[in-house]
Amino acid sequence: MDIKDLRGETVAFFASGGLDSCTVTHWMTAHGVRVVCFTADLGQPDEEGLDVVAERMRACGAVETVIVPLRREMAEAGIAAIQGLTTYEGRYWNTTPLGRYVTIRGVLPHILERGIRVMSHGATGRGNDQARFQLVPNMLAPSVRIYAPWRDQAFLDAFGGREEMIDYCEKHGLPIRATRTSPYSTDANLLGLTHEAGVLESLGTGANFVTPIMGVRPAEAPDRPEQVTIVFEKGRPVSINGEAISEPDKLLERANEIGGRNAVGINLHLVENRFVGVKSRGVYEAPGMELLGSAYEFLLQTILDRRARKIFEFASSFLAEQLYQAYGEDLGSQLARAVISQVAELASGTITVELYKGNIAFAGASDIPHSLYSEEDASMSRIGAFDHKDSEGFLQVLGVAARTAARSGQVQGRLEAID
Repeated sequence: MDIKDLRGETVAFFASGGLDSCTVTHWMTAHGVRVVCFTADLGQPDEEGLDVVAERMRACGAVETVIVPLRREMAEAGIAAIQGLTTYEGRYWNTTPLGRYVTIRGVLPHILERGIRVMSHGATGRGNDQARFQLVPNMLAPSVRIYAPWRDQAFLDAFGGREEMIDYCEKHGLPIRATRTSPYSTDANLLGLTHEAGVLESLGTGANFVTPIMGVRPAEAPDRPEQVTIVFEKGRPVSINGEAISEPDKLLERANEIGGRNAVGINLHLVENRFVGVKSRGVYEAPGMELLGSAYEFLLQTILDRRARKIFEFASSFLAEQLYQAYGEDLGSQLARAVISQVAELASGTITVELYKGNIAFAGASDIPHSLYSEEDASMSRIGAFDHKDSEGFLQVLGVAARTAARSGQVQGRLEAID
């Protein structure tokens, strides 16, 4: 779809208020498009106020600006990610992908009720967000068409990159915050921050180059460890340090505060595989997610047997990749969530962890009704129901297959006894 096809149409634009949002909104308006800007309140910790964003977008030509409150939905997405331990490539809590899902799900009803049938976004043709803003609406509202300026040749001819956009905004007096010297860009929501681009594109730039927003660097954290006790009920964290917190967004804020001041989940570095097939480098902050997720993982260690754990771990890694690649709404993701939800039904208990300068250590577990762990059975002392002699028959049976493998020539490095 090209800009010339949209003259006279009303287009819903997902606006963050940043450089891309300001540029695209004004540029579409200048081409005869009526732009309605939608901004999601996701609990962004780096934004001075979303009313300011709305004013900024009106100044860029939007005929209407709509702020959609989605803090609670953002928190619920975070809790679901904790239950699934859905970290992409082992380090990234998918905070930005989850923010895109929550935004699209939350904003689409407002778009449809206004009779708008074209939505637009400022995601570039090199990143992952273009897939999220395309595939998620395609699945949830297939009648809505998608216009991506960064895939429109007319827009690409006008803007080669950041410098040209800043020139354009300065020429038209648009209220941008970006500067030519900004060292990197940040995407934020209640669950965490994503820092990338700029000087972070060089692997010679360390992760601690980033100034944390949600906490402190490890060297700046307290010199004494802090113990934190978290109570889970059917997979949901419901209490932190004895304080019951029913509102999910308040609970995430509290976890962010505690984790952040101890440098937990701050400046996590990852060179990851983007969906488009290139490597990218990100530095992430997710203190609350890291704190709650680590405690939940300790809880699951007591509940899952080895067979159930294999299925859970597959569902976890599969769903993490699905979320990252914009397939979080398809059947595969639904099936993975079913596994995770069934595990969560058993995940009740109290976990205590110790935080110290970015590290999380297990400190205790109690009141876990579905725990498989038995101190008596696991003991190496002369107590419990596990009789050491019972293992003789067990190992003799296993040894049949082991000796057969050796005789068949399937074992490398087999040794023969010397007569």
